[in-house]
Amino acid sequence: MSGEAGKGRIRTEALSLDELVAAVAHDGAGGITTFLGVVRDMNEGRRVTLLEYEAYGSMAEAELGRILDEIEREIPGVRASATHRIGALKVGDVAVACAASAAHRGEAFTACRLLIDRIKARLPIWKREHGPDGPYWVGWEDARCGDGIGHGHGDGHGHGHGHGHGHGHGDGHGHGHGHGDGHGDGHGDGHGHGTDRGEGR
Repeated sequence: MSGEAGKGRIRTEALSLDELVAAVAHDGAGGITTFLGVVRDMNEGRRVTLLEYEAYGSMAEAELGRILDEIEREIPGVRASATHRIGALKVGDVAVACAASAAHRGEAFTACRLLIDRIKARLPIWKREHGPDGPYWVGWEDARCGDGIGHGHGDGHGHGHGHGHGHGHGDGHGHGHGHGDGHGDGHGDGHGHGTDRGEGR
């Protein structure tokens, strides 16, 4: 499924969250979760004005496809999609976008979390920060966390923290509230969002 248009891409142009949502939406999806990793202006006390991403394009896209396929096999009924941007990004630009859908919000949140964690750990993408002291390369580190609730822990090597929150709305049978705990990409602060169609409780 990851070979389909919009399922998993490395691109130089601005990322489209709508494109990813469309790639995973279907009539049986009661929950759709999304994640954005955004370039921020500080890292480890240093000002950041620009962030450059470089990648082995075909290798990175192939690995992204493998990650998507793995998650869809591991969690039955899940559809997943993601894009990662390369090139020069300004503060506030989206560096990575993820989406996952499932019949219920729990599986959708789990899939989206796994997706960004594996992207962080495995994609052959590197970044160079620009700031007042000039440019410097930052290694691509594994940002996976333990069982902390509501936040991600960095490893001290230049990746950021993301926090995702999702709200599920029922069909008149109650109100569901979910929390997605994700990681921002590189310097990105992460933004997570969940929509739940009709799962109430």
